[in-house]
Amino acid sequence: MRKPSPISVRFGKSEFLKINADQFDWRDSYHWVLSLSWPQFAGLVFGSYMIVNVIFAVLYVLGGNGIAEMHPGSFLDGFFFSVETFATVGYGHMYPDSLYGHSIATLEIMVGMFGMAVITGLIFIRFSRPMAKILFSKVATVGLFDGYPNLMIRVANLRHHTMAEAEFRVMMIRNEPTKEGDEIRRFYPLKLHFDRVISFPVALTIRHRIDESSPFYGWTREQLQRADARLFASVVCIDTVIVSPVQSQADYLFEEILWDRRFVDIYSENPDGTYTADYGRIHDTEFFPVGA
Repeated sequence: MRKPSPISVRFGKSEFLKINADQFDWRDSYHWVLSLSWPQFAGLVFGSYMIVNVIFAVLYVLGGNGIAEMHPGSFLDGFFFSVETFATVGYGHMYPDSLYGHSIATLEIMVGMFGMAVITGLIFIRFSRPMAKILFSKVATVGLFDGYPNLMIRVANLRHHTMAEAEFRVMMIRNEPTKEGDEIRRFYPLKLHFDRVISFPVALTIRHRIDESSPFYGWTREQLQRADARLFASVVCIDTVIVSPVQSQADYLFEEILWDRRFVDIYSENPDGTYTADYGRIHDTEFFPVGA
């Protein structure tokens, strides 16, 4: 027997392959359809539409003289009559002319009404789903702040309105041996200077102090690299326009953690009291050694 192909699941920059797992569950078709890309979704809708009309066209042809004004055995006549019936247009040139024709047309109208309702609902949901327009810096940095080395990640709100009740989380993952001699991945939530803000209008830097209570404490860069240390950052906030929670996340490999650097300042105050934030420098860093 042919083994089922692995199922790919991405988690940040990591990819997991599931084997011996069910490829598809018909009871979860709704979630599967919503997870399709727009081209895939359009292809699914168009393909389903064509298949349904082809099936009913064949049924109309098999009905013989069940449809008035339809050329006997003409698949094209049956197909275009199916398209008109499916959309409940009814131009009047062809029409059911027997019990069989009326029965098939009635069935197709029911299928068409149900199908249009489903497609309309799916399109509305795909358009109305809240999208988080939140940008994470391409790198994380470790530099001096307030007398201590700090891990820093910059987060920017790309919407042109304020987000509310933003909550930030950062977690470090690394390999560690167990007492039994095995090696496992351990997860360490990092304590931040602040993990929640009432208002998130533009951009800010979230920081984790590397002190005696930090999972980074006592580990050299070489040890962290051998342990395949990684960072995962997440932000959950409320979009104040659609009043709905949105979420975004980012992950950083060890190579994407820059040591002895900090993010450049992107804010400047204007003479009229307003502030300018330069989004073109969101990812820019500058040298700033921990021992400075």
